[in-house]
This record gives sequence, C-alpha cells and structure tokens, in this order.
Amino acid sequence: MNASFPEAFILVGFTKYPWLDLPLFFIFLTSYTLTLLGNIAIILVSQFDSHLKSPMYFFLTNLSFLDLCFTTTTVPQMLFNLGGANKNITYIGCMAQAYVFHWLGCTECVLLGIMALDRYVAVCKPLRYSVIMDHKLCLHLSSTAWLSGLANSLLQSTLTVQLPLCGNQVLDHFFCELPGLIKMACVDTTVNEMTLAVVATLLIMGPLSMILVSYSYIAKAVFQIPSAAGRLKAFNTCSSHLLVVSLFYGPGIYIYMQPLGDGPQDLVKVLTLFYCVITPMANPFIYTLRNKDVIGALKRLLRKVASLKSI
Repeated sequence: MNASFPEAFILVGFTKYPWLDLPLFFIFLTSYTLTLLGNIAIILVSQFDSHLKSPMYFFLTNLSFLDLCFTTTTVPQMLFNLGGANKNITYIGCMAQAYVFHWLGCTECVLLGIMALDRYVAVCKPLRYSVIMDHKLCLHLSSTAWLSGLANSLLQSTLTVQLPLCGNQVLDHFFCELPGLIKMACVDTTVNEMTLAVVATLLIMGPLSMILVSYSYIAKAVFQIPSAAGRLKAFNTCSSHLLVVSLFYGPGIYIYMQPLGDGPQDLVKVLTLFYCVITPMANPFIYTLRNKDVIGALKRLLRKVASLKSI
C-alpha cells in the first residue's frame, strides 16, 4: 500500500475510556449470541411451520437473515479489538466491512418500508391480501430492497474508497463506516458529503414516508374493526413493526441526515452501536413476545426437537 492507503487502520472506539473494554466485550458477546439465537429461531419457524406461510413471515424471514448478516459484519471484529490490546483492522478488511455494512443498512431501510406496505394490505384489504401479496410480488419487493441497498453501497463506498488518506490510520469508531472514513480524507470531501446526505435522505425519508402513509390508513381501518379482539390483534401486529422502525430509523436519521462532524462523536458511536448491535438483537423478541402465532410455532419446534432427542 502507498502512503495514501495504509495497510491497516487503528479503530479508536472508546480507548480514552479503557475501563469500558471488558464490560463492552461481554455486552456485545451477549447481544451477538442472542441475535444469532433469536433470528435463527425466527427463520426456522417461518420456514418449517405451516402456520407461518403468509407474506408477513416471508418478509420477517428476510429481516432476520438481514440482521444476522448485519451484526456478523461488525461484531466479531469489535469483539476481537475489545478483547485485547490489538485495535487494528486491515485496509482490505475495513473496505469490505464498509461496503457490506452500508449495503445491509440501506437494505433494511427499504425492507422496513415494504413491511409497512404489507401490513397496510393485510389490515385494509384483508379479503384480497393473499391475492395482492402473492409469492411473486413478495419476491420482487424483497429483491428490490436488496438490490437498491447494493446499488447505493457500490456508489457511496466506491466514492469513499477513492479518497486519499495521506497516511491517516486512526479511525475514530468501533468499525469501518462511511462517515468516519470520509472524515479521515486529506482532500475536499464536499462531493462525498453531499452525495451521502442526499442519498441517505432519499433512502430514509422515502421508506419512512411509505410507513407513515401506510399506518395512517391502518389506524383508520383498525378503529373501524367492530370487535375489540380484532382491534387488539391488528394493533399488536402493527405496533411490533412500528417499534422496530423507531429503533432503527431514530439513530439512522441523527447520524446520516446531518452534516458530518456536527454531532458529538461519542454520541454518534453509541447511536451507531444501538442500531447495529442492540436493534438486531431486539427485533426477534419484539416480534415473538407480541405474536401468539410465532410463540406457538416456537413451542411446536421445541417439542419436535425434544422428541427427536428422545428417540
């Protein structure tokens, strides 16, 4: 590597608070373990339980798989750095992490918007739900989410990778993310910052607008349901999705929709860790604890596992 592109980066994290390394290591390890167990369980029950074959669970499976990949992109490296004195990541590893992390983050933005559209059809057009949201449309919608995230990552990450760093190796973060890499550049980054802000605004506000419009119609439809049990079921299903949206979009809006460097960096780190570590862990529990169908499917899966062990 030449001076503009170092062989490795030093990830600062919270190194000015060294006493945090061990507690954070165990917090991230616990969160990552729960993320793996929770999301794998959601994928298994959605795939193998005949009661969970609706489009809602197709998209929930996509979200669970996405969260598994999302956390695996960053958490193992963070655990390695927190568990010892070595805070480095190779240049190639850093660039790969930035590409994949941005791809999956953008994909989740779009997917959450699509899931709101699915909830709108389920609540507002229940008799035509299975006809409108057929398997072909679900595949097209999920493919749109994954491909739009990939296209945006290829654009943004490639623009960022080309920035000369002039020997700068210290990255003030836990992992390689585009805003941090842009701030390391030793040239004018106005184009990169504007591109990131404009595309982030479109990718965040576009799906968020879809979510808000969908739920305005859903709220109107829910209040017209005659039975209290029916209203409660619709509310529980939709409130789970709204909670996931809030946990993911809140930090993302603060980090990506303001000029780089305007927010306190320690707060940016905490918010980034929240949506890339805590939210993927919380998602399966939010959906299962408020969904009797998923709880029932998990119980049936556990019974099958127990019966296989007893044979």
